[in-house]
Amino acid sequence: MTDTSQFPDPVYRDTVLAPLFDAAKAHYAGPVRAINRAHLVMLAQTGILPGATAAALAGALSAIDAELDLPAITYTGEHEDYFFLVEAELRRRLGADVAGALHTARSRNDMDHTVFKMVLRTRADGLMAQALALAEALIATARRERDTLIVAYTHGQPAQPTTFGHYLGAAIEVLLRDITRLSAAREALDHCPMGAAAITTSGFAIDRHSMAELLGFTQPLRNSYGCIASVDYVTGLYSAIKLMFLHLGRVVQDLQFWTAFEVGQLYVPNSFVQISSIMPQKRNPVPIEHLRHLASMTVGRCDAVVNTMHNTPFTDMNDSEGEVQVAGYAAFDSGARVLALLAALIPACSVRADRVAANMDAACVTVTELADTLVRTEGLSFRQAHEVAARTARAVIAAGKPLGAGHAAFAEAFRAEVGRAPTLGASAYAEAVSPARFVALRARYGGPSPEPMEAALAAYAGEAAALATTLATRQTRIRTAEAARDAAFARLQPE
Repeated sequence: MTDTSQFPDPVYRDTVLAPLFDAAKAHYAGPVRAINRAHLVMLAQTGILPGATAAALAGALSAIDAELDLPAITYTGEHEDYFFLVEAELRRRLGADVAGALHTARSRNDMDHTVFKMVLRTRADGLMAQALALAEALIATARRERDTLIVAYTHGQPAQPTTFGHYLGAAIEVLLRDITRLSAAREALDHCPMGAAAITTSGFAIDRHSMAELLGFTQPLRNSYGCIASVDYVTGLYSAIKLMFLHLGRVVQDLQFWTAFEVGQLYVPNSFVQISSIMPQKRNPVPIEHLRHLASMTVGRCDAVVNTMHNTPFTDMNDSEGEVQVAGYAAFDSGARVLALLAALIPACSVRADRVAANMDAACVTVTELADTLVRTEGLSFRQAHEVAARTARAVIAAGKPLGAGHAAFAEAFRAEVGRAPTLGASAYAEAVSPARFVALRARYGGPSPEPMEAALAAYAGEAAALATTLATRQTRIRTAEAARDAAFARLQPE
């Protein structure tokens, strides 16, 4: 039976090729243009193409860039994809032989992975810049709230006093580690696949290092098989992004808990509050809910990309290319929304000192320091001091009194446990269980008192500045390469 059908089948065209072409229009036209120009410059510099051929190709590429109205083009299937559309335009202008010379010593295999890396490095740099902006906002807020008391919770229950600045410091440290992971994953995007061609490089004397430099990479990716087969630049990047938003989601969950009516230690200003349509007394801090689900969506989108690579062959394959690459960009989009909203929301919030004080009183959150004080001043063992403190806490909670007003209960518990009266008087007792003193005494490295907090904030600022310098260096290299590439390409063209 004779097969008289022609490629592409209409269903394949509409379900696969057309969406890929639309994605190329939206995301890949710029990188393909850069690769065409850089590759032509390299072919001319190495003498692989004669000057006249390079000049003709340069002129035609410039004309195509100027004249092709890419957004207006609707995919028809006449050309398989965007790459072949450009090649067809070159053939129309120059003839098949000259047009085909541009494809000397390259393949769509090495081009595709180079394009994907170029798009990802731009998006990764943008996300890193936003994450650094969030870090700066959190550092500034932590400095402002360095001494602002809050209740710290463990297992969902009031635990000890700390400060809002100290809490934010913990979040900042995780964020900076996440940015460092993102930056490390970004390094894999700095190795250029061009020159690998289909799999094994080329018999032509190409200059892979020059090609990498012209495209703003630090160097070629060494193994040519790995250039077209390894996708760890994808899985590593999305794994790093996933962790950032998984971790930020935990902070967002705390914000939700702290704003609950029963806790109420965090105040969200009216600009971030929506009022119920039927219950006018309700202040709904719904941006926090949006933060939570956007962070979760970002995590899920990263997982979708990484999981698509599972059990795929170690070779060039469509599983790692157009469809999944485009799907991954949604993670950058939702992640960027989280970073922007968090950077606006957290500095705008404030701590409700009255609610913090009430919760501290109700939960006896300073009782740990009472036990510590008894060890230091009364000579008790920690276990014995812990029992006195526990008895005191139970008594004042049962009486509905704050811990600071519980000296009588404390004295009774002390006599019952130790067999004598305490030397700790009422005023010394009140000071021992004061939240401010609790924090001030915790002056160890990493603690919430002012001295270690100031050292921590300075360290965070230094780490953020170093990461920002790394980002700026990468962006400068790309801009410098773009200028050099365009200048070299312009020199190829006839006057």
